[in-house]
Amino acid sequence: MATKPNGTTTTNPTTTTTTTNPTAKKQTYNPKSQMYNPNRIPYRPNRGRNHRGRGCNCRRYFCRCCCWTILVIFVILVLAAIAIAIFYFLYRPQLPSFSISSLKISHFHLTTSSDDATRLTTKFNVTLSTKNKNKKLVYIYDPIALTVKSSNQIELANGNFPRFTSTPNNVTIIHSTLSIVSQVLDVDSLTSLKSDMKTKSGLPMKILLDTKVVVQMDKLKSNKVGIRITCDGINGQIPKGKNPTLASITSPKCKVDLRIKILRWTF
Repeated sequence: MATKPNGTTTTNPTTTTTTTNPTAKKQTYNPKSQMYNPNRIPYRPNRGRNHRGRGCNCRRYFCRCCCWTILVIFVILVLAAIAIAIFYFLYRPQLPSFSISSLKISHFHLTTSSDDATRLTTKFNVTLSTKNKNKKLVYIYDPIALTVKSSNQIELANGNFPRFTSTPNNVTIIHSTLSIVSQVLDVDSLTSLKSDMKTKSGLPMKILLDTKVVVQMDKLKSNKVGIRITCDGINGQIPKGKNPTLASITSPKCKVDLRIKILRWTF
């Protein structure tokens, strides 16, 4: 406050001076500086542990599945073995037996036609017997296909026998007429057949029987199972004229084999 010479009083306003530092910068928020920083290490989530955990879970699940599968298969095999053991103990199953009673050659003729083709015409009468050795099992046979072959697998005659049932401790006689008419033989088959016909003991032959059989146990029946019966040790002289000849059966052996078919293969 100041007093002028004329007696008036004047008031001096207070002046406030603000000192500003020219070197200080104004702090402002810049979102881009937070979003991009060339010196900042980018964040990369670590997913290795998650993958490891998933891999472990898959392996555990696979191992459990394998263990359970093996266990189930083992249990099934054990139960099947027990069932087979019980079945064998109760029924004592045995394969049927076959034997040759006689083989008669009624006709055996080779002819050569004008076209130089050699044809074979034959007629055989065969008698076999089969026995069911079981005490509780019944065999139900489908029609049997019979074939006579030489030692070199040349078909000499064929025929069939109707279906029949073989009861326990029963013997069934199988009598059938087998023949073949004008079967053309190639050069190798003809040469082999003529060579066998010149043997002193007679033409070596074997008889094949192919059929399917069902096994009946009381009221239970099995599925059809193929069997093949092979009877060898047969030698027959070729008849001269119209008189038939009886084949000699020196050491007859009839072997029964199961014919199990899986897909396209037969065992």
